[in-house]
Amino acid sequence: MASASLQFFAFILALFGVFGDIAATLLPHWKVNADVGSNIITAITQMQGLWMDCTWYSTGMFSCTLKYSILSLPVYIQAARTTMVLSCILSAFGICITTVGMKCTRLGGDTDSKNNACFAGGICFILAGIFGLVPTCWYTREIISNFLDQTIPESSKHEPGGAVYTGFISAGFLLIAGVIFCSSCFKRQQGAWIYPPKQHHFSSTEQESNAGYSLKDYV
Repeated sequence: MASASLQFFAFILALFGVFGDIAATLLPHWKVNADVGSNIITAITQMQGLWMDCTWYSTGMFSCTLKYSILSLPVYIQAARTTMVLSCILSAFGICITTVGMKCTRLGGDTDSKNNACFAGGICFILAGIFGLVPTCWYTREIISNFLDQTIPESSKHEPGGAVYTGFISAGFLLIAGVIFCSSCFKRQQGAWIYPPKQHHFSSTEQESNAGYSLKDYV
């Protein structure tokens, strides 16, 4: 029962991780630059994401521009696109597989099959967490290095946005969920290996008495 509850808790964490992963991939809040200037009425907030750049004016206007050209983008943005999409796909596969393998569901067949399914789902979550953690770290490093560069003007410097923090938290949730699923299955397999099922051994006297009893039945 405790293992089933732990798996359900890991599944909830994985759901939060999947939703956060998708939101971080689509939101344009990876880079944020607030240019107030001399007049707060004409303040501009610039946001850059993996797929679009958006500008919000204090007057209430909001405009976005999609990034159509892939080759013109920096390497870290191209890598972030690829790894974040892979993270979303792997986490979605992990949700489907662990739904079949969890102990609280009636899917997946026998116990061994469900354990294998949970282990495979845990591996998907761990890989999804790694794929989600790498681009956020790389993207944050680029933002910090540009911010500390004295040759770059202040108007071109940015700070990490909400999508970066969402990506960090989602990757952590996926990693924790994957470790819980893999460890629960590993503990059960290890226990089955250490404590094999007991086999009943009959003594020679019992075997002879049983054999004699069976022969008397045929007389």
